[in-house]
Amino acid sequence: MQNYIDFTDKVVLITGASRGLGRAMALGFAECGANIVATSRSAESCAEVVAEVERLGRRAVAIGCHVGKWDDLPRLVEGALEAFGRIDVLVNNAGIAPVAESSAAVSEELFDKIMAVNLKGPFRLSALVAGHMRANGGGAIINITSTAAIRPEPVYPVYAAAKGALNIVTRSQAMEFGPTVRVNAIMAGPFWTDISRSWREDYDRNAPSAAKRIGRPEEIVSSALYLASPRSSYTTGAIIQLDGGIP
Repeated sequence: MQNYIDFTDKVVLITGASRGLGRAMALGFAECGANIVATSRSAESCAEVVAEVERLGRRAVAIGCHVGKWDDLPRLVEGALEAFGRIDVLVNNAGIAPVAESSAAVSEELFDKIMAVNLKGPFRLSALVAGHMRANGGGAIINITSTAAIRPEPVYPVYAAAKGALNIVTRSQAMEFGPTVRVNAIMAGPFWTDISRSWREDYDRNAPSAAKRIGRPEEIVSSALYLASPRSSYTTGAIIQLDGGIP
């Protein structure tokens, strides 16, 4: 993979990088030569992934940021630019998926929190980073959305709505930021992450997918590397479904 896709000295900013899919992508990009800006709600939670990236011989910094807070995002971008002077790839990975017994049980506070982290944050951060990318010759933005957008469940209607809207934002911003900045999405199905802890063993026994199992975090990496690399130079506004073949 390193010979085919080379990110030597490129800078990749990943939200929700401390664990799960974010951690897997941070290490995958680092293995291909990238330097990493890892962000989560607290910089301390990213310390382990930063250390792992550095053991691979690459540079990494951790920046604490609540991606659901509009006014926190410029500071994140400024911190990344202060550390590395550029941002070549942005991966909007951070997300939350709390469940509720019914729509009536969702409070306004919870509704706003889910929309802020899953939709408002990626929208605003992409806008900020795209301006820098365009001024420096281009870049790639990858939104991690969810198959909940097309197969919603009653327990997470707001999360599904936010991810569906992020699919739309992906296509809209691809048109707005192109041609030098490409914007694509990975619409992820079930993966072995903290979110899936309570149901993943049962899912593996009764998986409705062609793969007959849940995905492993490292299995998202090759798709992210492809979308971020010049190998996908004609790919923008695309939403890649990565779910093991759920019908």
